[in-house]
Amino acid sequence: MFAPFDERMMRRAIELALLGRYTTDPNPRVGCVITRDERVVGEGGHRKSGEAHAEALALVAAGEAARGATAYVTLEPHCHSSRTPPCTDALIRAGVKRVVCGTLDPNPQVSGAGVKQLAASGIAVETGLLEAEVRELNLGFEKRMTTGLPRVIVKIAMSLDGRVALANGVSKWITGEAARADVQHLRAASSAVLTGIETAIADDPQLNVRDPSIELLGRQPLRVVLDTRLRMAPAARMLREPGKVLVFTAEERLADASALRGAGAEVVGAALDIERRIDLQNVLAELGRRQCNDVLVEAGPTLAGSFLQLGLADELIVYIAPVVLGPEARAMALLPPLYRIEDVPRYTLHGMQRIGADVKLVLRP
Repeated sequence: MFAPFDERMMRRAIELALLGRYTTDPNPRVGCVITRDERVVGEGGHRKSGEAHAEALALVAAGEAARGATAYVTLEPHCHSSRTPPCTDALIRAGVKRVVCGTLDPNPQVSGAGVKQLAASGIAVETGLLEAEVRELNLGFEKRMTTGLPRVIVKIAMSLDGRVALANGVSKWITGEAARADVQHLRAASSAVLTGIETAIADDPQLNVRDPSIELLGRQPLRVVLDTRLRMAPAARMLREPGKVLVFTAEERLADASALRGAGAEVVGAALDIERRIDLQNVLAELGRRQCNDVLVEAGPTLAGSFLQLGLADELIVYIAPVVLGPEARAMALLPPLYRIEDVPRYTLHGMQRIGADVKLVLRP
């Protein structure tokens, strides 16, 4: 059984992990608190890939006080050599007597092995403290480690009657300024932001993080465009912004990619589905190979509908504005007709928040 003090320390470790919410990618977000006699002697949160892990930072802060102490870590300490030394070795050398983990590391190189190494050295190890809350920190990392695919979040801004644009395509702006500012945080927390060529042509979006209050430590999410016939303009705004742009196109169009590549885009061939569109499973597999944990889809009704129809969306974030656009306006997602209520996709409401004049819903299948 965990004591109330244990829970308080793990909640503090979660807070420290969230300091790296926008910057640790592709690494997981991890926080660590070290206590002795129910007094905090050191703490740390991982901030950026290649830099010190949370345990190492907390141990440095604790110094000699770490000997005989308890370490609270959101994620099982890693036990393999990577860009940083194993955290298990550091905890053992420091003389920590107890380690409390929120959850095991889903990375097959670590999962359970870190705990076993600590226990073999005589350290008392306990796992599962606030596990559900801790896992929320790294759902994308967990999915990539266990399936090879990134977590997919589909973002939609719509009216009360489920419309995302007028019949003529005009959609700026359905939601208010506060909701649009919130989307900046969604992008910052994502490994990649994905859209389709129709949106890229119609809106010429930047798809980057422009809020100066969001600390990115030099990182911008990868911008991804699905462009079967390679219609993207080399003068597109996103190609003039910092960060990488990846364009997926049909293999036979690669010969025409020199102008886009000259403008700074990376253009790769992708398999097509039976409708001669970019195969979404193929795209997600490639993004997983590129160590993308979370992919935010900001697209029109056709592409958004494809992700929903194929069951590829792990989360749906909907901003609902208090406006009505009418039956001729464009629907939030193009889906095939359904004839039985039993076939209707259903979602669980995971979160609801008022943002300015709008409402934000977080839904999961």
